[in-house]
Amino acid sequence: MREFRIAPNLPRGKLGEYQLPLGVAQTSLTEPSQGYTVRYQEGTEEEPDTYVFHAVISHDRLRPLVDGAFNLLPKEVTPVVEIGSRDAYRTVDIYLGEEPMPLVEFLRTWYEFEEVLLEDVTIGVGANAEDPWVDVFVDSWKGILISVPMELRDTVEALFAEHGLSEVMSTWDEDPPASGGDDESLVTRDVLEAVDDHSPDLDELLLVMREHWQLELNVDRETNVDDAGRHLGMTLWHAIVLATSNTDDNERGAYITVWMTAGSLAQAEELLEDALLDHPEWVFESVYTMDRVAFDDRPPSLSSLPTTRRRAAMHELEIEEWGDGTGDSPSGGGPGSRGPSKGRPMNREPEPPSADDVSPTDEPSSDDDSPFDRRGGGGGLN
Repeated sequence: MREFRIAPNLPRGKLGEYQLPLGVAQTSLTEPSQGYTVRYQEGTEEEPDTYVFHAVISHDRLRPLVDGAFNLLPKEVTPVVEIGSRDAYRTVDIYLGEEPMPLVEFLRTWYEFEEVLLEDVTIGVGANAEDPWVDVFVDSWKGILISVPMELRDTVEALFAEHGLSEVMSTWDEDPPASGGDDESLVTRDVLEAVDDHSPDLDELLLVMREHWQLELNVDRETNVDDAGRHLGMTLWHAIVLATSNTDDNERGAYITVWMTAGSLAQAEELLEDALLDHPEWVFESVYTMDRVAFDDRPPSLSSLPTTRRRAAMHELEIEEWGDGTGDSPSGGGPGSRGPSKGRPMNREPEPPSADDVSPTDEPSSDDDSPFDRRGGGGGLN
């Protein structure tokens, strides 16, 4: 695997004295107030009363504050990753650790990829614990969300004071540019260096973190709903699977790309498993990506596919081998064809979060995949 490197010569934007992550190419946002907000969060039968903090600090001062925030966590934590989704019916993918893990192991992976994670504005990373009930999350705009029991409020405020932050009424303006509007002055960009088609990208970084932290996609595997909770029925799915040779040749493998119709993630995984049985020369290693695709974004090869499909079915399976003289090894970047062009959402207008609308301890909405539900076991992809 090649090293994940920040692309050279990316200019860093500034809003007054506030330095932005490199993932922001242009923005019409006004300079935020550097500081923190705090609010009281009433507990439930299962959760204690907490204080929820949201801190905003210039990027040149960010890393030491993140270090201090992670030091608030106890010795055992559950990792959390939020990333802009390529799925046609979901805005954000939330991955949760299957089981709590030692904090030192979480931090080992964090520090390995910290430079990228603090620059890319499509991904947020953090961890939480239940004893004590603490959440620390670095959101996609690199604000720091901290939720702690009431008795730890002074500890958090002392941490912020050490880094020159005081309480403010608000950090970002309440009215950022409207998402999807005509304002093109807010543009985000990839931050990873792309030398060639096989350079490692954000999908590969996510795959590595999924393996290191034992993350699973936090969705209901048995249903098929959109962000609003509407049931979608049968939808088109696109998946890329990593496989190795069923021989002693460790230098040979393949990317297996499939298109299928399914009524849930569980059904799509079952179709994929059945299809791989027809290719015993390959051994399943991991799912690189698996997402739902809008019907209008289907590839030309599926142009004759009927709009309404009542049964689950496998439509296409393509094997792209690597190694043993067949091509490059999977040192990064995935297969040459990425499937649907949606990709990770980059050139859209992310809204800077505030403690009022994004919190690790907010009650989840009625939707199964609420972006605020960062606790509990994940489900879905391995």
